[in-house]
Amino acid sequence: MTIPMTKEGYDQLRKELERLKREERPKIIALIAEAVGHGDLSENAEYSAAKERQSFIEGRIKEIQTKLASAQVIESQRGSKTVVFGATVVIKDRHAEVHRTYMLVGQDESDLQRGKISVQSPVGRALIGRRVGDVVEVQTPARLIIYEVLEIKFL
Repeated sequence: MTIPMTKEGYDQLRKELERLKREERPKIIALIAEAVGHGDLSENAEYSAAKERQSFIEGRIKEIQTKLASAQVIESQRGSKTVVFGATVVIKDRHAEVHRTYMLVGQDESDLQRGKISVQSPVGRALIGRRVGDVVEVQTPARLIIYEVLEIKFL
């Protein structure tokens, strides 16, 4: 199974992987060695905390490696007249008269606070293939939301 990802998202994962391997892993190994030097490991809180942190770091490294191995970097189709992966879309909620700007990205890159939504989200799925002026309906648990596509741009 491939994971669609922007070049930016792929590069961020690679940087995180390198940081974990080059900085975090050596730090935690040093902490474990120091804690071992304190004696009895059965009642050593520093050792337990360091081992727990090591487990988290190693798990994250494996998770990132798996994602990178499965990544399919998709370059946005600049100049497209339709909403595609990687596009930034300005939409208007017709009921609330609120404008929103979203970039359509892979699921692992989505971050609503930064305006990045997954192409697999209900809004993302509804927007793919649409053009400026198109109206889309998205059913949420609370209500039916009607959006109008105002602008498609590529950053």
